[in-house]
Amino acid sequence: MGEKASVNLILHAHSPYVRHLEYPKFLEENWLFESLCESYIPLLRMLESIDVETSPYKLTICFSPTLCTMLTDGPLQERFVEYMNSRIELGEKEVERTQAEQPEHLYMAKFYLDAYRRNLEYYEAMGRNILDGFIRLQERGLVELVATAATHCYFPLYKNYPTAIRAQIEIGIKSHIRFFHSAPRGFWLPECGYYPGLETELEKYGIRWCQIPAHSVITARNRIESAGYQPIQLYDSAICGFPRDWNMTNLVWSDTTGYPCDPDYREFYRDIGYDLDMDYIRPYVHEPDVRVFTGYKYMAITGRDEDKKPYDPQTAIRKIGLHAENFLYHLRRKALSLSAEMQSAPVMNLCFDVELFGHRWFEGIAFLKKVLTNGAKDDSLVFTTPFQILSRSEGFERAELNECSWGRGGYSDSWLDGENNWVYRHTHKAIERMEELAQRFPNQKSLKNRFLNQAAREVLLAMASDWPYILHDKTSVTYADRRLRNHLGSFNVVYSNMCKNSVHTEWLVKAERRNAIFPEMDYNLFNPTSGK
Repeated sequence: MGEKASVNLILHAHSPYVRHLEYPKFLEENWLFESLCESYIPLLRMLESIDVETSPYKLTICFSPTLCTMLTDGPLQERFVEYMNSRIELGEKEVERTQAEQPEHLYMAKFYLDAYRRNLEYYEAMGRNILDGFIRLQERGLVELVATAATHCYFPLYKNYPTAIRAQIEIGIKSHIRFFHSAPRGFWLPECGYYPGLETELEKYGIRWCQIPAHSVITARNRIESAGYQPIQLYDSAICGFPRDWNMTNLVWSDTTGYPCDPDYREFYRDIGYDLDMDYIRPYVHEPDVRVFTGYKYMAITGRDEDKKPYDPQTAIRKIGLHAENFLYHLRRKALSLSAEMQSAPVMNLCFDVELFGHRWFEGIAFLKKVLTNGAKDDSLVFTTPFQILSRSEGFERAELNECSWGRGGYSDSWLDGENNWVYRHTHKAIERMEELAQRFPNQKSLKNRFLNQAAREVLLAMASDWPYILHDKTSVTYADRRLRNHLGSFNVVYSNMCKNSVHTEWLVKAERRNAIFPEMDYNLFNPTSGK
């Protein structure tokens, strides 16, 4: 093949801002705790364990500002430790129970207990801030850390509100700099959501690249010769798009044919939190008697219509090796095919949510390690980062893309349907009123500044793509609906008070404590007359 084909593995970690200290426990906080314990910590430990002398690797990771805020929040860190201790306590009971009642599950009970203990020990040794570990990996040149929107806003549905887009981008980038102490060169588009003109906003902040969905190349307004296997210059900007390779990604991502569906792998949904007697698991579920995942899962996927069989970790380990080799084989095969047709070595971009690995797909972290270590020895492939590609090449093909996303149907179906379309008339009105406030009361000081900044925070939090997606997916509908109404209602408190040129000081103090996020907020971003 000559020059090796490049593989960009781009991971994205995100969770909506969920922080309810007014309750002793809050069910939705488990979204963070499960991902932290099962994905983020294991991923960091895995990356640190690779011997880069024999297996050098490159990886790109994005942590959303809402997730970073929660990962560094003292009270939430304390709650996570409590969560882990409760799982350790449950594990000690499970070892005794399975030894006496279900010896076929004893090995996995011990495995989970040991994993919880090791992860907690590691977490405490890290000073409860795992972001520092990823910073060290970036300093060693192994990882490229990139930014994303402040609250994971789905951009195409706000394209008519440039002030809101600007606020999402600027606060997202400033948050990244605060957490990671370096300016990002890449920007993860939430849900791969792109619209023409977005690149000009990103360019203002020194961003060099973003990822885009696979079909954006096929549906482009002009013919793109590289077919998505080279970076493409977005219109006349300095921003390059890296198209996601749908076929290669789908080998892992597909929920019907992907590797995680293999019957030898562990079943995600069978958990003792739902299987065992309530009297036994009551201390480890949500009050009052709301069953939740505990992390103790003993069954293999087996098959959709078959009785589940006990999970066999040794069989799963062998299957991980086969799937990692199969994945690299498909990458090599595609690279060989593309190289025969292209002037330069192809670039393949694989984009995934971090939470898929470890949390949703139990064996996913081990799979990633196999791919990275075995791939480092491959004669035809090299794992790179997008910025590396840009640094060694120039003169990329110009592309005129249309609006697109990686959601169902390739556009906005998942964030705009009959279940969630009501959201936008309210969020759009809130943006318009925020613009009005920013114009009427520019550059305020002291309490009014804090009051208006809080209004801007509430608008950004209401714009999160998580809430309409949850409504679309019909999962935690009540919570998403309540969050939207609370953020919009809080904004209206500021708007109605400022229309009377007053500040509700007591409310402000409580609101700042409730949503302790974005200290770099500047409500003047919403002023249409002060564009960057």
